[in-house]
Amino acid sequence: MEFGGVYIVLAVVFGLYMTWGVGANDVANAMGTSVGWGAITVRRAILIAAVFEFAGAVLAGGHVTGTIRKGIISAEAVPSPEVLVLGMLAALLAAGTWLMIASSLGWPVSTTHTIVGALVGFGVIGLGMNAIQWDEVGSIVASWLVSPLLGMLFAWLLAVSLQRLILNTEHPLRNAQIFGPVYVFFMGFLLSMVTIFKGLKHLQLEVSGGTAVLIALLTGLSAAALGKILIRRVREPASSDTKAQYVAVEKAFAPLCVFTACAMAFAHGSNDVANGIGPLAAVVTTVTTQQVGATAELPFWILLLGGFGIVLGLVTLGYRVMQTIGKKITELTPSRGFCAELAAAATVVVASRFGLPVSTTHIIVGAVMGVGLARGIATIDLRVISRIVASWVITVPVGALLSAIFFLILRSLFL
Repeated sequence: MEFGGVYIVLAVVFGLYMTWGVGANDVANAMGTSVGWGAITVRRAILIAAVFEFAGAVLAGGHVTGTIRKGIISAEAVPSPEVLVLGMLAALLAAGTWLMIASSLGWPVSTTHTIVGALVGFGVIGLGMNAIQWDEVGSIVASWLVSPLLGMLFAWLLAVSLQRLILNTEHPLRNAQIFGPVYVFFMGFLLSMVTIFKGLKHLQLEVSGGTAVLIALLTGLSAAALGKILIRRVREPASSDTKAQYVAVEKAFAPLCVFTACAMAFAHGSNDVANGIGPLAAVVTTVTTQQVGATAELPFWILLLGGFGIVLGLVTLGYRVMQTIGKKITELTPSRGFCAELAAAATVVVASRFGLPVSTTHIIVGAVMGVGLARGIATIDLRVISRIVASWVITVPVGALLSAIFFLILRSLFL
């Protein structure tokens, strides 16, 4: 390619811009519930998310990347490698632009919606309707519908179990000391299994099934032990009043929310890094091989770039979206935030394990709704939900339109 070097430089810049938008907008999905009820400050939330978002992107982000990079655009319909490269560049620039606008306004839009819409926009305007593999797009759309329902179901089950095992009992704090570490164990076990089976292959490390289970068990037990220590630091209230008991339980769950915040940040980084680096990887592979639809090993530096972009975005602009989910959907307490974040993390890492580019925005909103439903639908602000859903609806067409415009501009410049 005549402009091969220029294409790669532009891909790095646009990819960094796009992952910056992912961090700026989707950080609310990882940290919004903890910040919403005051468990941690915005500064601490940014620090925690920076570490675990980056770890999730680098260790476990490669599997979903393949789903975004391949399957939406039919390789047979692309006339030349240059057209594909320009289309990926347009998609990255379009997605980054829309995420910047939405983040500035505090709108929690879906970065997955944005990039998929951008890819469709390039395909339609640059290649024609037949170039889009609509069955693949349909399966992704189905995952968008399923993911909030799964998040809602998991969160509802966790919230109901918490009510029956801990809150609505004769001795809530004692039961929190018994069952709280169990919840933390499952979180540690789940994240360990996903990281070992999917993430470590990018580091060229092979772990057998039995060893993986043993490592995950030890990790879960270690997390549970630490959780138990933190819960036991909460003193039994002098009063047997129900309100005093509930306050003690919420104090016990406050430190556990740090665990779930870390888990959600890791899960988010593992899933949403694909939105930014998928098209970037396609550009690098196409320029390197000079072939449309060529496959190559995902360079590790691309995962590093994606993780860095996410961290940069959440540090600079993430606070604006963070409060929308944490404060406006339903009233959150430490125990409710714990359930919402744990359910969302479980949904995201399972979806990431199967290569489904689900939206963490959809999942966390569904999880927060599930926590609210456990106390009754009247506890949910449906007006806020309707505005959030409206922002989801316009994201796909806006991403497609911007991508089409940017593709036409790039094509006029380079071809």
